[in-house]
Amino acid sequence: MIKLQRSFTTCSTSTFSTSSSLSLRHFFMLQFRMLQSSPNSCLQYTALGVGIGNSIQCQRCFPNVKIGVKPKNYSSIQPSFRSFSGTRVSGRGSRCIAASLGDFGFRYLGNGVGRSLISDGGFPKRFSSIVKKGTDNKKKGVKALAVHGKDKDASDGASDSKDVVVNGVTSRKSSDENKKKPKKVSPVSTAPSDAASDKKDTKVAAKKKKPSKSKKNSTVAGAEVSTKSSKGKKTSNSSEPKADSAVEEVPDNNAPTKNQTKKKSGNTAQAEQVKSSLGKFTDKPLYPPTGKSVLVVESVTKAKVIQGYLGDMYEVLPSYGHVRDLAARSGSVRPDDDFSMVWEVPSPAWTHLKSIKVALSGAENLILASDPDREGEAIAWHIVEMLQQQGALHDNISVARVVFHEITEKAIKGALQAPREIDVSLVHAYLARRALDYLIGFNISPLLWRKLPGCQSAGRVQSAALSLICDREMEIDEFKPKEYWTAEAHLKRKEPGSNEDLNFPAHLTHLDSKTLNQFSITSNTEATDVENKINSAELQVIRLKRNKIRRNPPTPYITSTLQQDAANKLHFAASHTMKLAQKLYEGVELSDGKAVGLITYTRTDGLHISDEAVTNIRSLITERYGQEFAAQSAPKYIKKVKNAQEAHEAIRPTDIQKLPSMLVGVLDEESLKLYTLIWSRTVSCQMEPAIFEQIQVDIGNAGESIILRSTSSRVDFAGYRAVFTDTETEAVQDKGNDGSNRDQYFGVLSSLKQGDPLLLVRAELNQHHTQPPPRYSEASLVKKLEELGIGRPSTYASTLKVLKDRNYVIVKSRVLTPEFRGRMVSAFLSHHFSEVTDYSFTADMETELDNVSAGLTEWKGLLRDYWTRFKSYCDRTSNVHIHQVEKMLEKKFGDYLFASLPDQSRVCPSCMEGTLIFKVSRFGSGYFIGCDQHPRCKYIAKTLYGVDEDEDTPQPNTTIEEPKILGVSSGSNEKVLLKKGPYGFYIQLGEDRKGYIPKRSSVSHIKDVDSITLEDALDLLKYPLTLGNHPDDGQPVILKLARVGFSVRYRRTIASVPKDMKPSEVTIEKALELLSGKDVRQSGRPKGKSKSKEVEAIESF
Repeated sequence: MIKLQRSFTTCSTSTFSTSSSLSLRHFFMLQFRMLQSSPNSCLQYTALGVGIGNSIQCQRCFPNVKIGVKPKNYSSIQPSFRSFSGTRVSGRGSRCIAASLGDFGFRYLGNGVGRSLISDGGFPKRFSSIVKKGTDNKKKGVKALAVHGKDKDASDGASDSKDVVVNGVTSRKSSDENKKKPKKVSPVSTAPSDAASDKKDTKVAAKKKKPSKSKKNSTVAGAEVSTKSSKGKKTSNSSEPKADSAVEEVPDNNAPTKNQTKKKSGNTAQAEQVKSSLGKFTDKPLYPPTGKSVLVVESVTKAKVIQGYLGDMYEVLPSYGHVRDLAARSGSVRPDDDFSMVWEVPSPAWTHLKSIKVALSGAENLILASDPDREGEAIAWHIVEMLQQQGALHDNISVARVVFHEITEKAIKGALQAPREIDVSLVHAYLARRALDYLIGFNISPLLWRKLPGCQSAGRVQSAALSLICDREMEIDEFKPKEYWTAEAHLKRKEPGSNEDLNFPAHLTHLDSKTLNQFSITSNTEATDVENKINSAELQVIRLKRNKIRRNPPTPYITSTLQQDAANKLHFAASHTMKLAQKLYEGVELSDGKAVGLITYTRTDGLHISDEAVTNIRSLITERYGQEFAAQSAPKYIKKVKNAQEAHEAIRPTDIQKLPSMLVGVLDEESLKLYTLIWSRTVSCQMEPAIFEQIQVDIGNAGESIILRSTSSRVDFAGYRAVFTDTETEAVQDKGNDGSNRDQYFGVLSSLKQGDPLLLVRAELNQHHTQPPPRYSEASLVKKLEELGIGRPSTYASTLKVLKDRNYVIVKSRVLTPEFRGRMVSAFLSHHFSEVTDYSFTADMETELDNVSAGLTEWKGLLRDYWTRFKSYCDRTSNVHIHQVEKMLEKKFGDYLFASLPDQSRVCPSCMEGTLIFKVSRFGSGYFIGCDQHPRCKYIAKTLYGVDEDEDTPQPNTTIEEPKILGVSSGSNEKVLLKKGPYGFYIQLGEDRKGYIPKRSSVSHIKDVDSITLEDALDLLKYPLTLGNHPDDGQPVILKLARVGFSVRYRRTIASVPKDMKPSEVTIEKALELLSGKDVRQSGRPKGKSKSKEVEAIESF
């Protein structure tokens, strides 16, 4: 059954030993197992140059070695094993094969073959070649696809096939064709129609190059490698796969080939190239159905709701968001290779893609219905790309893009009647944004780690938001309050028996015939003088003024205003608001058993409302409040802030007739409050303005040298305000403002006439101090970001979440307070990367990205222009010494850092010679105030770890600012000191001096360090203590003192001493008892490395 042909003619023993990391016995056991996999299986092993199914040779190690197996049908032996296929990838010095193994694989790092632990599915993973990293890491752009061959279904008798790349476009070639080809296989296969190109690509594949090997153990399944090749002489390689995924080099379908570039340029050429690579699009109506269609949405909830609307002719599947993203490691965006990108596919995404692929069998249409924004457009593009690479889109399948602005039956069926192509300009805008954010994050972060240990980059939009918060904090720190006074008089009509309860207030506006401003009265003396003048004046009504004020209804909600109102009225965080809103959009099951989306799409900055929805809203207003409350003509709202995209509707209920009271018991309390907020805002925006009647009364003496003013108003016509007093909106009403006092004052002022004398009840002078600008709340920060045009409404929630997760800001009483770590990062970025934190630059970048989405700007040109400037910042900052960073931070935050020092003195209290300075710790991520005479003086005055101390949390007793002498040891005549280090308090025997390492012992387990005596210290310094030798092997058993308490150690075994047991009670017998108990742990790593599970499995087999 097996034919083995071996001719070891020119191979030396030394070559063999260096080429293989496993024994020959293991290798042949692996080969024998693979015989059961498939008739067309092949394992090609670079180090030995052997294979099964297809004979190959390795020109480096065994020039004349051939080991082959005659193909037979072994599927009956073990049908549970899958077939696998390989793709040859050129490397420098050896030819490496990317192949697949049924359920497990080896990593042969000696010559670069990687392993992949495979899960079954419609997209079988493959071995990926990994060659040792060499000095030449530049990649020039011939595209290679080194993964994921197609499934072979033996029962259907389908021919085996594999992925082929033709000028960057993935195609399929059958195994029958391959058998006719010579045995020498190129990693870049070409179409038969292009003989010249085929010849050229074969030569290219023969070139040798070492690829870089990723050290990150991540799940990578797609890498987009640009086709920009200066001469087309080198191939790109695959990266290291994770155990549950695989690696592929995904062709960059966006970049035109060299010949195409000569003919076309700019966005038109790129758009046509992408459209031609995305398959056959259709613009014919997809409803009513003419055949089976597969419709892909983002979430399970949405899929279930839509499936109920469309019936069995449609199969609605979720993609669970993005099916791939940029690999989270360095080098995933390659500016030197025309900004090509390496994509990563999460492990769960393979299951979702497999479900889509299986559903497409026999289908006529693939309908991509991801969310109607840039991210949704990108998700649709990624899905098509991945399905094309796997050959799931056969020639009979038409691809269509539809968008659902609301999840209702009418909206879904209407959208299916107007399909379109994927908007390539939106995809380009997405790619530009992702590349830009990636380049900023992955280039600034390493610099921050080196210059500010423990800090991370906050990203492009997050850095601007953090800068806003920190700049406001700096304004607060630098703010100097000023004193000022205000005068107020309480008056009533001068009539006998007038009730004092009917008095009204008036504030002073003119004194000595001069108009007062805020700082006209700045001292108690001046205030007393003003009070005397008011008390001695004869006051009367000088003039009255009446007018009516129209207050227009608020605009409908967009993403940012919904977040602001939910924060102000419901106290919801921005991320929580978006979570609840997404659930309302995707659909909920009503009491009648039907599922429906309750609101329209939640990520929008457009104020438009459809004509049909406006008609329904006005009908409800007329029915519920009266004809006079409905606006005479439907208001048209226009977005006035920067970067408005009018493509989406405002956030509104899908059915305005679904009153909040109808959803009680269907929605949870928080979701119902948010729906009520949206419902009331939507109704009010189509109502008449509210009309207020205002009265203003000026009161003064006869010469008008003193004038006081009283103003009041009342509602004349409720207008849109009627909806906010409706019982339906009771859950979101402001119950603290009933307006009763306002109406009472209005009645009193309305009864006055010009010349009426008034009686002064009392005069009040109030002292005030100016207040610093308030810190940002989530609502006010979102409003500020929107005003400046920074970021997108859909990014505000994630922006705030990142800042909180990285401990750059904390939320105290719904206010964003920057941590010192965040302030350091912001200062560093502002000093060395001014563009990143510049508000106008970030806003202008958003405008440029909008231009890309509109097809006005070429996205790679935008990236190239930015990268040229940004790289110069990175190069310059990398040469900055950490001492320069310390000096910069000390200068900027000196008042904050040294405020807690006694008497504000920076003289070192230990050596009395040095000066206290701000320093970055060499270990961990700490910062401290220490003596500049280090290492001669090791005094530390204050330790900072980037997290401000919470004022409400009781602090431990840390009053010791310098080493405390407990006494002198009688045995050694050395001082016994109590000191504080970065990890807490400790006891030290002897002073620090050159050539002497003092003995130390931690006292972190003692809460009150002031109670430690000399006897206690000497008792602690005797540890670690050898209790005796273990009876089994004579190794010592040691009693140790650690930061968490006492423990017993024997070799690698450690057992904690119970807290209720004194260390003096621990004997060798008690220690052995503790070591034999259950609560023991092992430390370190075993000396001998056990065999891998795979090798053991083969040997047992």
